[in-house]
Amino acid sequence: MRRRVDVSTSRPVERLRGRAGQKQRKRRLARTRGLCERCLARGLTRLADVVDHVVPLALGGSDDDQNTRNLCEPCHLEVTAEQFGFASIGKGVDANGRPLLSDHPWNARGGTGGGSKV
Repeated sequence: MRRRVDVSTSRPVERLRGRAGQKQRKRRLARTRGLCERCLARGLTRLADVVDHVVPLALGGSDDDQNTRNLCEPCHLEVTAEQFGFASIGKGVDANGRPLLSDHPWNARGGTGGGSKV
């Protein structure tokens, strides 16, 4: 079941910017010595790339330290997909959701399959 989120009703949260925001992020990452909290719980060691909000700001969460956790990019992608009702990354696709099979129409070069021109 996919859950849709109506972010139009949430109130804006005032966040720190500039040097104050960088100092806040550094302090939050230091809480776990810069390691991903989800990976640590699984017995893995990975550097955290993102200070994530447990209850997203877009869903009415606060910007307090108690509402944050340190996550690596793969964990952050998973959590965000779950929170906003998107399908998780499945087999046969990369982290961006692009198909891995070379013969998939999206990966066709020069055709009209809608593939990337990169």
